[in-house]
Amino acid sequence: MMAKFAAVLLVPLLAASAVSAASVTNTDPAAVVLVITEGGQRIEVVVDAGASESLCSSGCFMTTPDGDRIGLDGGETIDIVKGSAVVK
Repeated sequence: MMAKFAAVLLVPLLAASAVSAASVTNTDPAAVVLVITEGGQRIEVVVDAGASESLCSSGCFMTTPDGDRIGLDGGETIDIVKGSAVVK
């Protein structure tokens, strides 16, 4: 009985600690380049028109085509609209 109780308590804790990546969708008619800085590494990610990418699983900064720099924790849903990020 006690083992079942402990399992019921641990499963939600393990699920809560799992970090999901941010999802970015480009709604613009052309590809966009996002600059991602994560863990001290800077990379450029190309997101084609109408495409989606998953990124920033452990938190990052994202620089959008219009120059905005946004801190992400992971799990966010972001649309790129006219070069700007709309975080949902």
